[in-house]
Amino acid sequence: MAALVARVAARACRPFAAAGIAAALVMPLLTAPAQARGPEAITEVAEEVIDAVVNISTSQKMDSKSGPSGQMPQLPPGSPFEEFFDEFFKNRRGQGGGDKEGQNRERNNSPRRVNSLGSGFVIDPSGLIATNNHVISDADEITAIFNDGTKLKAEVVGRDTKTDMALLRVKPDKPLKAVKFGDSDKLRLGEWVIAIGNPFGLGGTVTAGIVSARNRDINSGPYDNYIQTDASINRGNSGGPLFNLNGDVVGINTAIISPSGGSIGIGFAVPSKTAIAVMDQLKEFGETRRGWLGVRIQQVTDEIADSLNLKPARGALVAGVDEKGPSKPAGIEAGDVIVKFDGRDIKEMRDLPRIVADTPVGKDVEVVIIRKGKEEKKTVKLGRLEDGEKAMKASAEKKEEPKDEAKPAVKQTLGLDLANLNDELRKRYKLKDTVKGVVITAVDPNSTAAEKRLTAGDVIVEVAQEPVANAEDIQKRVEQMKKDGRKSALFLVANSEGELRFVALSLQ
Repeated sequence: MAALVARVAARACRPFAAAGIAAALVMPLLTAPAQARGPEAITEVAEEVIDAVVNISTSQKMDSKSGPSGQMPQLPPGSPFEEFFDEFFKNRRGQGGGDKEGQNRERNNSPRRVNSLGSGFVIDPSGLIATNNHVISDADEITAIFNDGTKLKAEVVGRDTKTDMALLRVKPDKPLKAVKFGDSDKLRLGEWVIAIGNPFGLGGTVTAGIVSARNRDINSGPYDNYIQTDASINRGNSGGPLFNLNGDVVGINTAIISPSGGSIGIGFAVPSKTAIAVMDQLKEFGETRRGWLGVRIQQVTDEIADSLNLKPARGALVAGVDEKGPSKPAGIEAGDVIVKFDGRDIKEMRDLPRIVADTPVGKDVEVVIIRKGKEEKKTVKLGRLEDGEKAMKASAEKKEEPKDEAKPAVKQTLGLDLANLNDELRKRYKLKDTVKGVVITAVDPNSTAAEKRLTAGDVIVEVAQEPVANAEDIQKRVEQMKKDGRKSALFLVANSEGELRFVALSLQ
């Protein structure tokens, strides 16, 4: 190891080797005291918990012409991690751990086995094991390999794609060594953490680092609030535990940012607070049962807050309400800003989905909204998210009969060319029959509308939270707002599928 460090340092400092600088850089690495490399408690924790950490081996039979069935998760456009984000397993379930896929690739058309490795940890002595969903997704066989070499077949108790977690069960001859979850909310920046897992197939690997950040949103799902750590974790660590120095699991290692595929010191773990709730539901029901509010929301930007006279900018802006969701009978409407839910402040949009999901299904919840500058309270009886998703999917598959639309009338305002909807425009822009309003036929590329990504085919449904029927309505309202000294106007815009969003456009 010393020789390797010396070679790396010498290579990095080659222009200065003659002056002895390489040697000066190497020596501190070799002589630094143990305290500088981390607290001694790491040793005790590793020895105490390592028997509870397992390697997860999976295999899947597939046709030799087909690649692994799982694909790398696609990040939403505009994600700050779009270029660098990389799952531990490039395939949803695998390529994992070492990417030693054992892919015995044959040059014929006969079926072949694809093997992959990941990590997990025992949370119940009876044989319950926590891991990531992408570690075991689509696997035909799952095997848990323990620190002493014991191998046990595992079955899936339940899985959750939204948080990428899964619960497995094995049947041991005797109680297993188990670890317990700690409180991730008590983690502090700079606190030491320990990762144990199976990187590149090297089971029982222990690495240490610190908590680099909390509540990270990497745009991978609706409940992102990852712990970021610089502990060295790589492909194969997926599903493995992140411990604090008390030996409690504070996170489940899930993803890394990696331009090269290896660790660069930026890894992410699902916090234990999220994991506990999911694991409890998977254990009890074999599935998740999340609360459902039945609204679509978006971020309250400074411009939107200004157009709504909401200071400071906060909360979650309701962009749409499901007709059969819990919010409809409670009186929540598009344009409302939810600032408090069940007694908890909603500081920004992404706070709301997590809080709602963690709230029991069927509970009567007080929701505080801001509507046209005034605070109101509503009571919502929460539905179940999974039921709501099924209903929305079924509704989306239904087709409605087309209806007559108004005759075209084009007007340009705010950098937009507008026209009243008719059958021709509906067909041209492939607009669903349920979409009503005034269609945008062109956008000035130098306008604020273009900056807000409005495009031809979008439909303006409301202006200043009032419905519009034709282009003249929009022109009149914009002119009136200018006379009233308003700096911006809030538009409710639908795309071809009828999905709504609010856009604040400057009137200056």
